[in-house]
Amino acid sequence: MAEEQPVEKRLSIGKIYLKDFSFESPQAPSIFQNSDWQPKTDLNLRSNHTPAGDNHHEIVLTITVEAKADDKTIFLVELQQAGLFEISGYEGDEMGAIVGSFCPNMLFPYARESIASLIQKAGFPEFVLQPINFDALYMQSQQQKAAAETQVSDADKH
Repeated sequence: MAEEQPVEKRLSIGKIYLKDFSFESPQAPSIFQNSDWQPKTDLNLRSNHTPAGDNHHEIVLTITVEAKADDKTIFLVELQQAGLFEISGYEGDEMGAIVGSFCPNMLFPYARESIASLIQKAGFPEFVLQPINFDALYMQSQQQKAAAETQVSDADKH
């Protein structure tokens, strides 16, 4: 009986880069004349995984921040912070957790700094994105996926 050789697991960051970045401030300059506005901020984030060949994987963390006051957009920021990661020896749930949680968590500080810097350079008060628990978000998405699969399978039985 031949012994199986253990698969060497490897995870490394090859490159972190800004893939896309846009900023809009449709109410400028009049918004700066109003000193008592209290904006409502909406945050949307998602990540995508694309194999890039030879154990390389591109992970893109997309963050959209929209600030509104009186139903008017004060500013809108969309950023795609990307990374090229070398990932080998992982499969299934481990691979899912790496591309769905670990890699976005590595990209987030770069995205947070870029967004905060741009908003401040645009003349707005300091904006700080709070830390994100990507492990919890990944687990939530897995639970939602499992629930959806259960609903589909139950619907097929009827």
